[in-house]
Amino acid sequence: MTKNKGIGHLAALLTIMVWGTTYISTKVLLTDFKPVEILIFRSVIGYILLFLVKPGKLHLENRSQEWIFAAAGLCGNCLYFLLENIALTYTLVSNVGVIISAAPFFTALLSRIFLKEEGKFHLPFFVGFGFAMVGIGMMSFSGSESLQLNPRGDLLALTAAFVWACYSVLTKKISGCGYSTIRVTRRMFGYGILFMIPAAVIFDFQPKLTVLMEPVNLLNILFLGVVASALGFVTWNFAVQILGAVRTSVYIYVSPVVTIITSVLVLHEKLTGVAAVGAGLALTGLILSEGRLDFRLCFTPKGRDAILKKLKWEKEE
Repeated sequence: MTKNKGIGHLAALLTIMVWGTTYISTKVLLTDFKPVEILIFRSVIGYILLFLVKPGKLHLENRSQEWIFAAAGLCGNCLYFLLENIALTYTLVSNVGVIISAAPFFTALLSRIFLKEEGKFHLPFFVGFGFAMVGIGMMSFSGSESLQLNPRGDLLALTAAFVWACYSVLTKKISGCGYSTIRVTRRMFGYGILFMIPAAVIFDFQPKLTVLMEPVNLLNILFLGVVASALGFVTWNFAVQILGAVRTSVYIYVSPVVTIITSVLVLHEKLTGVAAVGAGLALTGLILSEGRLDFRLCFTPKGRDAILKKLKWEKEE
């Protein structure tokens, strides 16, 4: 069981590391494509790849489970990305980054209601959430002169965070059915693509295949479709199956840290001291929320001994 949880943590961390770098590819593609066009391309590529890797139909034990797959596809593969992209047209990227990071909090609330086995609230989780939000805020606004609020865009971003929490809970419910993770993810992608059709009409989707075949665009869309979508959603859903919706969702705190590191290495952006401190707080929030360290014990000798024992350190006499 411990080994499986270790694999689950690794899967969640690797997924977030990939997702934290996708903004670069998206930023490049937005020069020639609309957000909905990028979303449809990456989803279709992801679906095709998952079908090639694991062909065959997913046979459900109970037809009533179909609505769970449909709801998961609507939330995780369609609405979340649409809401996030639309929010970016109304408010600052930094605002969206901070607000989206509220997803673990919503996941904890929904899990308490719908997932009884994950329904217990632990103080370290909420303290970790506080650390992470402060840290992510410091990272996001380190280069801004002032905080600018836009009710419409910020509300859309908050809705996106809630929608991702819904997706996490639905994924956890599906994982208990014992189906193949790849086929489950493919089915969600299929529903997500179906729900994108109205959005494609509303936002005037155009294939632009000639532009898509340009090397820069093709490589970036393949990265988003193959690595970030197909592989990323499979590994994320696998992590949810092993760790649960709440423990997996807190890895979202790492995404801004990865984004900052990537921007420094790839775009040669400057890393400010405030951003560095914020990254440390975000990682501290992850550790606390995961229950790796109970801060309440740090203030007593007995508590410190318990921490050392928990971390399997040998205390010198």
